[in-house]
Amino acid sequence: MTKGTLAVLINSTQQNWLPERWKARFDSVCGGRRVVLLPDTALDPAEVHYAAVWKPVPGDLGSFPNLRAIFNLGAGVDALMADKSLPDVPLVRVAVPDLTNRMTEYVVLHVLMHHRQELYLRQSQREKRWEPKYQWPASAVTVGVMGLGTLGADAADVLRRLGFRVAGWSRSPRTIEGVECFHGTAGIDAFLRATDILVSLLPLTPDTHGILNRDVFTKLNRKSPLGAPVLINAGRGGLQNEADILACLDDGTLGAASLDVFVQEPQPKDSRFWTHPKVLLTPHNAADTDAEAISAYVAEQIARFEAGGALENVVDRTRGY
Repeated sequence: MTKGTLAVLINSTQQNWLPERWKARFDSVCGGRRVVLLPDTALDPAEVHYAAVWKPVPGDLGSFPNLRAIFNLGAGVDALMADKSLPDVPLVRVAVPDLTNRMTEYVVLHVLMHHRQELYLRQSQREKRWEPKYQWPASAVTVGVMGLGTLGADAADVLRRLGFRVAGWSRSPRTIEGVECFHGTAGIDAFLRATDILVSLLPLTPDTHGILNRDVFTKLNRKSPLGAPVLINAGRGGLQNEADILACLDDGTLGAASLDVFVQEPQPKDSRFWTHPKVLLTPHNAADTDAEAISAYVAEQIARFEAGGALENVVDRTRGY
């Protein structure tokens, strides 16, 4: 294979997703390969063999007749999968240690904040109250991780090493040392009953859409030392029923929630999630993408592919991840 042009298509104005920043990184790691930032009216679409994308407008990738592979620059591929005009070429998802480490940092940070009663302590600080409560050990808390792919498995392992009891649930069977693993429809209720802090790192598929709802929350452990179960969602916004989350926070079905993703992003100014006293909100930055690590990952994949090797971490379109 000859070196094909790499087209960079990023639909964002956020500082961490500036298209020019990504093009500069690809220029430096692609070894002389032509890198084009889209849109480019002077570009012959036939020259493009690879596309590195983030949230492209549906239809934007359909005009390249010689496209060989699409590289999604973030972890979630649900938005791409929803594009019915997406070319039938390999779709590659990001799988780099940097992204995994950052997601584990986020999960551990928020598990520890709820475990160590940070919401109560920060409220006490604002009210100038010196009234510490009993602090239970990590071994008294079960963290349940939904989704045991690369991200979930790593987070579960680190939480286990911190002393938490850890359970995991996935669609198909998994085995992780020191983690009690459940799978499928038959295993989800037992998993939920054991869980004090529910961490969602599931992909968004038709089967998982809206899975974080009242029915799931009511099945969580009601005898948690935290007082009420806690939700942490750093997966996808479409996983959560947001009306159910708010209602369950209000009536005590949930004790607190850490939410990094939402159905609508950014959240509207009048959203209750901004000001709810039981919510820790973050702006979809749990595993903020590192341009250097991921551009090198894409460049290595393309070079190996052109040398006759196989692409890694190709999305199974029938499963949605």
